[in-house]
Amino acid sequence: MKKPFLLLLMMAISVVAYSQELVVKETIDNPSRVINDGQISIKVEGGQEPYTYKWSNQSTPLNSNIASGLVEGIPYTVTVTDANGLTVTKEYEVPARAIAEIFNGTMTPAVAAIGSVLFWDPFAATGLYDPVVYADVKLVGAPGWSSEIDDKFVLKKWLKPEGAKVKKGEPIAIVSRASGAEEEVVSSVSGTLNYLVKEGGVIYNSDNPKHVIEQGAHYLAEIEYDEQIVLLHPNGDPQTKNIPFIVVWLLLGATFFTLRMGFINIRGFRHSVDLAKGKYDDPDAPGQVTHFQALATAVSGTVGLGNIAGVAVAISLGGAGATLWMIVAGLLGMSSKFVECTLGVKYRDILPDGRVFGGPMNYLRYGLEKRNLKGLGKVLAGLFAVLAVGASFGGGNMFQANQSFEQLSSQFPMLQGNGPLFGVITAVLVGVVIIGGINSIARVTGKVVPVMASIYVLAALVVIFMNIENIIPAFSAIIDGAFTPSALKGGVIGVLIVGFQRAAFSNEAGVGSAAIAHSTAKTNHPPSEGFVALLEPFIDTVVVCTLTALVLIFTGMHEVQGLGGAQLTSDAFESVISWFPYVLAVAVFLFAFSTMISWSYYGMRAWTYLFGKSKRTEFVYKMLFLVFVVIGASVSLGAVLDFSDMMILAMSFPNIIGLYMMSGEVRKDLNEYWSKLKNNKLFKKERQGAATTDTQQATS
Repeated sequence: MKKPFLLLLMMAISVVAYSQELVVKETIDNPSRVINDGQISIKVEGGQEPYTYKWSNQSTPLNSNIASGLVEGIPYTVTVTDANGLTVTKEYEVPARAIAEIFNGTMTPAVAAIGSVLFWDPFAATGLYDPVVYADVKLVGAPGWSSEIDDKFVLKKWLKPEGAKVKKGEPIAIVSRASGAEEEVVSSVSGTLNYLVKEGGVIYNSDNPKHVIEQGAHYLAEIEYDEQIVLLHPNGDPQTKNIPFIVVWLLLGATFFTLRMGFINIRGFRHSVDLAKGKYDDPDAPGQVTHFQALATAVSGTVGLGNIAGVAVAISLGGAGATLWMIVAGLLGMSSKFVECTLGVKYRDILPDGRVFGGPMNYLRYGLEKRNLKGLGKVLAGLFAVLAVGASFGGGNMFQANQSFEQLSSQFPMLQGNGPLFGVITAVLVGVVIIGGINSIARVTGKVVPVMASIYVLAALVVIFMNIENIIPAFSAIIDGAFTPSALKGGVIGVLIVGFQRAAFSNEAGVGSAAIAHSTAKTNHPPSEGFVALLEPFIDTVVVCTLTALVLIFTGMHEVQGLGGAQLTSDAFESVISWFPYVLAVAVFLFAFSTMISWSYYGMRAWTYLFGKSKRTEFVYKMLFLVFVVIGASVSLGAVLDFSDMMILAMSFPNIIGLYMMSGEVRKDLNEYWSKLKNNKLFKKERQGAATTDTQQATS
């Protein structure tokens, strides 16, 4: 009798023990050959429900047993915890099948590695700054509100006194709408209630421009937490607002050069305009293109999708206040452009056949060699050239082809599914231009850039003018957002970094790419081209990026959530000009096209530095470049494009090191140039078009 009893007891114990163990069964799915659409679904047996699922993928909620939108070929972990605290951790990987998936999965760790350097936060690492985002209050909005809504919300009655302690789910107010319908508002958290609107007051009225523009105008109350709450990602990881090292690096350089050159970005602005207008163009000076053509080529390399989509993302993340810091960063970046492009001309090499070879590769190598740093110069120049070649194939080519195709196909459905054909046509158009070299590139950009910039600027001004009644609330939103933003935007530091980062990534000041184009300018005086170059960040950031931001703010689209950057900007224009999305799609293509032809020249000069200056070497690079145009339009490459985009930013490391070391030399050349300008010793065209001879030309 005892044996059967003991057997039953042991079986019962084993069943209880087994039921306490968590058994996880997975289903892994790769539904298509498209990248980043992997899915992992798990089913848990045993333990005590409910379960929580802590995925390494930050966008997967804690209550979801399905993780989707995963990168193929990358391991993901999930930690399952039951109601009793039992846990089990599993690791899964969605197998990569298509070539694009394999490339994407291979490059994702590389992107993470280079990103850990570029976006490393030195202030958080040294304990000077806490990057974790905290919330002091929870804002309570009008029920049913959205940025597109056409309605009026009135706070009919408060159900709790101000300063009262409220619990989560407790009714706090009654709100009425224009239709007369009433709705009860409940507290979403526990804390102390503070009124933002008086009883009987209007919370939000879509007919009031101030309400449309003002960020957070639809909030009626705030509930103050007893203790600060850490804002979390869906998977439970804390949200952070880092201060990226690359942004600090670029802005420290820009600030240093602004001070070192005596605020050349301000006092040299008028002269730079005169130079760009051709007032000092000497037809007999060495070089291949005019000041204006060099400027147009360099501007076409920076004005692109970032000015349209990138700004929309920045304003969405940082709010209207990011606009002010974007402008400040653009103004500082003008000084970096001056220094690098002055050196680009000074250390250029002009061959007997007239071809010009210049840019950071030259001044890093030969400028540092003059300072008995030949070894360091060779390393920095070689590193820059390698990064520039990679950047030209990716961020300056495939990314442009890819995004322009997506934008055009969204407006013209007949293009959908025809990426390879679009790529071939674009490659032919690019090839026709770049085969002719810098002269051909300069002629095209000299025509395309003014046209595309004029169309975009004119359309932006029309939108702003049509919403001119919003000018005061718009600028109030910018100022308030810059200095007193909410914790949700990361505070002042968070907004400042978003604005600075967008400007730094957009105008490429300090990256060194523009110095390659400017080194081809016809001039006897290197600082003259530095003056012309400082207009680039002004055009790119202070004008084009700021106009995009103002369009978003004036139309109230900066409050819209869940849309991509380009779509957000397109919708903002469409709210005033119904047919403008079609024009914007064409403008995006022109921006991308001009960026591609400019970056083809940047990459080719880096390529010839590495592999020789023969025309055959140039031809090989051009053919490779055109192949990548087709690839970019045909395939979604995800992390491959991210990696090459980061290479553009990484170019600033060797470049700015050299600029720091040669800044004294540039300051000396600047002083000499100012002296010649004041004493009328520079070549200058007369108003009638005749030219006077330079009474004392300086050689480069």
